[in-house]
Amino acid sequence: MLKGFRDFLFRGNVVDLAVAVVMGAAFGNVVNAFVKDLLTPLIAAFGGQPDFSALKFTINRSQFLYGDFLNALISFLLVGAAVYFFVVAPMNAIAARMRTETPAPPATKSCPECLSEIPLAARRCAHCAQPVA
Repeated sequence: MLKGFRDFLFRGNVVDLAVAVVMGAAFGNVVNAFVKDLLTPLIAAFGGQPDFSALKFTINRSQFLYGDFLNALISFLLVGAAVYFFVVAPMNAIAARMRTETPAPPATKSCPECLSEIPLAARRCAHCAQPVA
């Protein structure tokens, strides 16, 4: 029973998944710091207010903190943009550059007499019965 559990834990895909989760969490921290420390102040330089958490309105003594929602929405959009422009787009460009597609060799040839397509291994044309070199 414990041997089966040990085998499960040390299978390649479980270890790969664990490494991916740890790396994803670390990368998430880097992206969040990039957005919070660089992109949000850049927006504040143009917009004048980097933090919207104080924005609210009141209806019947109930406070609606829409500023927190705006902060979360802007953070989400900035994180998505940062991941796309700094990770996804460059990786797609690298993958496209590395991809080399070789054309498939032709499977047929033309008959010199009637110009119909015949298999490469054919010695005679199936249409005109002419010998093909």
